[in-house]
Amino acid sequence: MELGLRGRTAFVAAASNGIGKGVALGFAAEGCDVGICARNGEALDSVALQIRAAGVRATPAVADVTDVDAVRVAIQETVEATGRLDALVVNAGGPPPGHFADVGDEQWEQAFQLTLMSAVHLVREALPALRRSDAASILFLASWSVKQPIDGLLLSNSIRGAVNGLAKTLANELAPAVRVNSILTGRIRTERTEALASHNHPTADVDTVLAQEAKAIPMQRFGTVEELARVAVFLSSPAASYVSGVALPVDAGVIQAVM
Repeated sequence: MELGLRGRTAFVAAASNGIGKGVALGFAAEGCDVGICARNGEALDSVALQIRAAGVRATPAVADVTDVDAVRVAIQETVEATGRLDALVVNAGGPPPGHFADVGDEQWEQAFQLTLMSAVHLVREALPALRRSDAASILFLASWSVKQPIDGLLLSNSIRGAVNGLAKTLANELAPAVRVNSILTGRIRTERTEALASHNHPTADVDTVLAQEAKAIPMQRFGTVEELARVAVFLSSPAASYVSGVALPVDAGVIQAVM
């Protein structure tokens, strides 16, 4: 299927590793120029080299998504380098694990800034350029915790629901000029997945822990970053031109809710 991304530009936040990196490389494989940001400049430069190897332009910018000024500069640099912006992928690392009794006000505030306000800032700064596109889209990389809370992830469970509400509201407010969708990411094996397994089972082998956890997944395995990235790139592309306001689980059936 031709996705219609060749010659267009996407911006992917938190793209130095994990799902963000996978999505950025997925855009590049479709002939799309890619702007990327993250805090780790060395890792970001490595991703930029991989994007350029696909024959497209990469515009890396070191930026913490909680820093609105850095976000503004990163998006501006991408637009200046390519002359356009057609797709924004809202992404950020997840808040740290914890239970209610263990989480103080400072941690709540940090999680709020990281998970919700970073999304607000990314959308606000990207909108002027997106409005000039003839096929603009915003994609939120969210979590299955929106539908089904995950044990030990109090902060993520609480605040990602607000991000989902933001995405659904924007799908109405920005239509028809900009499509807005979300992916509810399921059990995808990433560095964060492994870190959470180590946090929850500090004395156990990570591979053993994840193999045991995979038994609760209907498909009996964790997903790959590439599998999720393919869905993200499609939803962001002109090929999905009549898809908006959707919160799509990519979870192999982990979510048990009917709707």
